[in-house]
Amino acid sequence: MISTLIFDFGDVFINLNKQGAMNNALKLFNLSAFEEDMRQANMQYEIGAISTSQFLSFYKTKFPALSDAQIIHAWNFIIKDFPNYRLNFAKKLSKDQNFKLILLSNTNAMHIDYIKDNVSFYEDFKSCFDAFYLSHKINLRKPNSDIYQFVLETNHLKSDECLFIDDTKENTDTAKSLGIHTWNIDETKEDVVDLFRIKKHLF
Repeated sequence: MISTLIFDFGDVFINLNKQGAMNNALKLFNLSAFEEDMRQANMQYEIGAISTSQFLSFYKTKFPALSDAQIIHAWNFIIKDFPNYRLNFAKKLSKDQNFKLILLSNTNAMHIDYIKDNVSFYEDFKSCFDAFYLSHKINLRKPNSDIYQFVLETNHLKSDECLFIDDTKENTDTAKSLGIHTWNIDETKEDVVDLFRIKKHLF
């Protein structure tokens, strides 16, 4: 029986433009693909191993013609809208108190700051959850198994009583290997608010 719902954030609640952000950044950097040192810097920033100033300094050293503002704009280009009806879904889950609610997101300080500035109900949304884990705050990231172990152990959860919803298959595959029920949501044709219809066999 499912007692805990663990949600990703991007492309589950808030819409993202991953391909558009990638194309925009590659055009800005005049590259055909992200280089390995860039991928490593992005990952280090996502787990809070480097600060925002260190992150910006890396990119400005690599691309000296770019300003902080240009880099920040390119970095936040990925973030789109947060539909109000999904906030209402989270609020109803919280009010009904049928499940422990956990958010588990790979994210970083700049993205969260941007969301706080542009999503008026961010704090209301955050307050719906019993635990709210952001990768740069807990220094762990999906799909590494240690982030799921952290959530299970910190909250005293049994893996087979949890359902994890994420749009990235690599993330749900790791969770599934630990005995967690999963929904690898396809954000192009599925919506988290239809959870209890699409996954009704689990409830």
